[in-house]
Amino acid sequence: MGTPLHQAALDQLFVQARTYGKFEATAVGDETLQQLYELLKWGPTAFNAQPGRYVFVRSAEAKARLEPALSAGNKEKTLAAPVTVIVAQDSRFFEHVANPKIRELFEANPALVDPTAFRNSSLQAAYLIVAARALGLDVGPMSGFNADLLNQTFFPDGRYKVNLIANLGYGLAGSPAPRAERLGFEQVVEVL
Repeated sequence: MGTPLHQAALDQLFVQARTYGKFEATAVGDETLQQLYELLKWGPTAFNAQPGRYVFVRSAEAKARLEPALSAGNKEKTLAAPVTVIVAQDSRFFEHVANPKIRELFEANPALVDPTAFRNSSLQAAYLIVAARALGLDVGPMSGFNADLLNQTFFPDGRYKVNLIANLGYGLAGSPAPRAERLGFEQVVEVL
């Protein structure tokens, strides 16, 4: 059985963590991006399928390719962020599953592929957020973009489809909006 984390860790990962829209100009290096993936990959997915795929958009050229797909409210902050990660789902994720029976299951049931890929790449996006916070990064996840245009630009062969995007970096103090209220336990939980 695991040991509960100290409150300071819980604060960093959840309680005090915020969604950032503005970041310091400090670069996020390749080593940090690799550490980020090395943490998030351990999060559970159905059949250990790991359908999430990640494109770390960092260069000015790559940001220029991303810009037309962004909603107006997300352009400025995304272009200024040190890194934007595109979290996508692989429509052929099952080719990498070790168990041949699982591969056969998806090959025989194509209707299972998209919902499994979407659900589990969404989980992996959440693991990315928590892993980034654990490494001292701040995150600004977004769904305000033109998915079709983004897919045409970054995934023209159609194998991958974007799930969401998130800006990564070191957040500027005072840049998050005031924290919105959260629903209480009694409002959303039923214990049977």
